[in-house]
Order: sequence, then structure tokens, then C-alpha cells
Amino acid sequence: MPVKIRLQRHGKKGKPFYWVVAADVRAKRDGKFLEKLGTYNPNTNPATIDLDIDGSVKWLQNGAQPTDTARAILSYKGVMMKHHLAVGVRKGAMTEEQAEEKFKAWLEEKEQKIQAKKDGLSKAEAEARAKALEAEKEVNEKRVAAAMPEEEEVVEEAAEETAEAATEETAAEAPAEEATSEEAAKEE
Repeated sequence: MPVKIRLQRHGKKGKPFYWVVAADVRAKRDGKFLEKLGTYNPNTNPATIDLDIDGSVKWLQNGAQPTDTARAILSYKGVMMKHHLAVGVRKGAMTEEQAEEKFKAWLEEKEQKIQAKKDGLSKAEAEARAKALEAEKEVNEKRVAAAMPEEEEVVEEAAEETAEAATEETAAEAPAEEATSEEAAKEE
């Protein structure tokens, strides 16, 4: 029975989530499988991959063929490297300890690359936020500057209106006072 290591789709429309499985070639894509080897979530940046490395190597040694995408995922997590080193140990090119040391060194290097990418992404995100904040501040300053002349005009107009009203009131009060003083003189 030919076995493939392939992806089995889960999740919802537009948000895929995959299981990495060892399945019979004749089984449906999302159907029956022999063993679940891990998960793959392409929705995060960088993609989240959780994989049973030893189980995957065991299936590769037993003749399972990975699909193209599954091969890329297995290679990214080091399964293909570990399988390659296991073949070297079987042929006598190196000892088990040497293979483990090489694999650990490879994993450390890979982790550093992944961490550098995460740091770069977080730094780029922080820069984008800072740039957006600066742009927003500029827009707000322009709005305030555009609103200030209008407010000054309104204040000036209100001051002029109050001054005019005060002069009119004084002018209106003056004849009224003269009239009252004239009436008082007539009565005397």
C-alpha cells in the first residue's frame, strides 16, 4: 500500500488550517489517514508549523513519499535533514552522535533565522505605526491651523458686534436720559 505524507485541509473558508498526515494514496484528501504527524497554519506570519520530527522520519524511512508542499514543510522543520543524516549513519559515513550534533547545529541556525525574521517583522510593524502616528499628528495640526483663522474671525466679529451694540446702547440711553431730564425740568 503506497503511502503519502500530505496536507489535510481544515479550518473555514478563507482561513485554511492544515494537518500534516501520512495517508494511503487512494484515500480522499480530507478522508481517512494512517497517522497525524503535525499541523500547519499559514495564516500567521511566519507560518506556524508543529511537527513530530521522529514520526515523520520513521514514515520517510518506511518509504512514504511527501507531496511537494509537504516536502517543503518537512524540509523547513528539518525532517528531510534528519532523514538524510540517518541514511549517512546507516551507510557508516558518520556515527549517531555526529549526526545528532549536526542536526542540533542546523536547528540552532534555523531558529536564529526565524527569530531574526520575527524581529524584523515586529520592527517594521513598529516603524509603520510610528509613521502612521506622525502622519495623523500632521493632519490634526493642519486641521487645527485651518480652524484657527475661522475662530479668530468669529471672535473678532463677536467683539465688533459687542462694541457696536454697546455704542448703540449708549447712544440710545443718552437721548433717553436727556428726555427724562427735560421732562423733569418741565414739571418743576
